[in-house]
Amino acid sequence: MATWRQALEVGMTDEEVARLMAVSRSRTESASRVQRAQMLLAYRENPSFFAVAQRVGVHHQTVQRCIERALAYGPLMALDDRPRPGKEPTITPEAKAWLVSLACDKAKDHGYPHELWTTRLLARHAREHGAAAGHGCLANLVQGSVCKILGQEEVKPHKVRYYLERRDAEFEQKMAEVLCVYREVQVLKKTAAKAKKTSNKPRKPVAIVSYDEKPGIQAIATTSPDLPPVPGTYATFSRDHEYKRHGTLSLLAGIDLLTGKVHALVKDRHRSREFIEFLKLLNTAYPAGTAIKVILDNHSAHISRETQAWLAAQPAGRFAFTFTPKHGSWLNLIEGFFSKFARSVLRHIRVASKQELKERIMGGIEEVNRYPVVHTWSYKLAEAA
Repeated sequence: MATWRQALEVGMTDEEVARLMAVSRSRTESASRVQRAQMLLAYRENPSFFAVAQRVGVHHQTVQRCIERALAYGPLMALDDRPRPGKEPTITPEAKAWLVSLACDKAKDHGYPHELWTTRLLARHAREHGAAAGHGCLANLVQGSVCKILGQEEVKPHKVRYYLERRDAEFEQKMAEVLCVYREVQVLKKTAAKAKKTSNKPRKPVAIVSYDEKPGIQAIATTSPDLPPVPGTYATFSRDHEYKRHGTLSLLAGIDLLTGKVHALVKDRHRSREFIEFLKLLNTAYPAGTAIKVILDNHSAHISRETQAWLAAQPAGRFAFTFTPKHGSWLNLIEGFFSKFARSVLRHIRVASKQELKERIMGGIEEVNRYPVVHTWSYKLAEAA
């Protein structure tokens, strides 16, 4: 004789109800979790397996199993399937450890022409040599299993992440010297502002220039005219993939950190003679009594015999160089100017000749000097003596 089913009372806290409501309305949760959350909430309102089944659109036994799981493990745990024993893994932990250690070597160290492993190559090597290493369970290893094992250990032997070794033993000292120059710029700006208010005479004039070269600017020409945008049809300019090279140019530039003015030359190369030509440009740009301090890197042209000979012929105190440490070009403010110049003037540039490229670069410099921007360094400036 059939008996009446007794309604099961599922206790839920306000927090659990709120969580179930969120899951039942979610568009990112799995369909099974959403459906079970809806069943639990519906059963809370009407504790009837049949009524909930009709409301949600499932069999009443499905509702019953969900409610029984909620009673046994809790409402939130009932949203997921109960763990099953599954099949025993065929790849032993020792074999996985051997495979991971193998992935931490380079493929070339095991006789392959490849520099790094590919997952396919690693799987093949494990199949061929796993038994000899005592891991016969790897005889049928496939690429997908290799990816899973390496993913669990967060090992990516097919990728290279670059870092920069600090090779300058005097890095901190040289960085402090550059920061002291930036501190001097800050002091000179404040002094100039006070001098304007009090009408006092400023101290001996000083010019501080951040200098570097931007080599390899390509003079590239199009082989067909660019097609302009057409509203409603073509949103961008259209350009033929074919192009013609006319060579490269080097931009030698220095930015005055007190005024924002950019001094620049465009040359075919950036040897000592071009660097000396730039120094002559600075020499004529500032009055004779001005001390010109230049922040620059350790390029050979900056410390060559030709450069030293030319500097020795100048009046004492006219030029003073402050060198950035090796691999410390980020300390030079001119790098920020080069980045902005490349993203604006040089971006997608096409020219008919090197001469046109030179004229357009100098035109860009003139445009910058028409609206100069005074660059300011603030990073680690408080640490400068």
